[in-house]
Amino acid sequence: MTMKDEGILLVVSGPSGAGKGTICSALRQAYPDIHYSVSMTTRAPRSGEKEGISYYFRKETEFRELIQRNAFLEYAQVYDHFYGTPKKYVLDQVARGKTVLLEIDIQGAMQVKKTYPKGVFIYIVPPSLQILSQRIHDRGTDSEEVIQKRLSQITRELALAHQYDYIIVNDVLEQAVRKTSAILEAERCKLSRNEGQIETIFKQYITKEVSSK
Repeated sequence: MTMKDEGILLVVSGPSGAGKGTICSALRQAYPDIHYSVSMTTRAPRSGEKEGISYYFRKETEFRELIQRNAFLEYAQVYDHFYGTPKKYVLDQVARGKTVLLEIDIQGAMQVKKTYPKGVFIYIVPPSLQILSQRIHDRGTDSEEVIQKRLSQITRELALAHQYDYIIVNDVLEQAVRKTSAILEAERCKLSRNEGQIETIFKQYITKEVSSK
């Protein structure tokens, strides 16, 4: 029986304003075969958001039941609402040899690493705090108080950056996307991820050698 190769769980994190969302969008566009994991939340849908595409929207009672059943790769309570990554979908896809992309915060990524340490963990950082501050201000979506909290939080997050496999400085977006793509390509070529394919090729070679004698 031929061994089936596992896929890749690609986990991308980074502070708000670092550009991880833009990089992940570019990666999904370049690799249509990537499966994007949709998170679950207890908050109400916002305008334009769709069930199963933006989030899986659930009542808090159901979410808490799923926590008790260990149904999340990671979860967190943010203010009054819960957010989490359903475990079954992600691990099922990886078992089928697919690449699954998770775009989550650093706390969630550390939870995922405990559950699935074979994942590939990438941390996106801005070239400087000054540039990060400028990016967040330019978005115009947060108050000055929120911006300052986020800027102070990045210092604490960077202390955990050594837990990741790769770090990418997003100075020039195109270069950051290219580096992320290069990581994915290299990980897909790892021997440990292709043992089943190698076994199949080897068997075909042996069969051909035997039949030719």
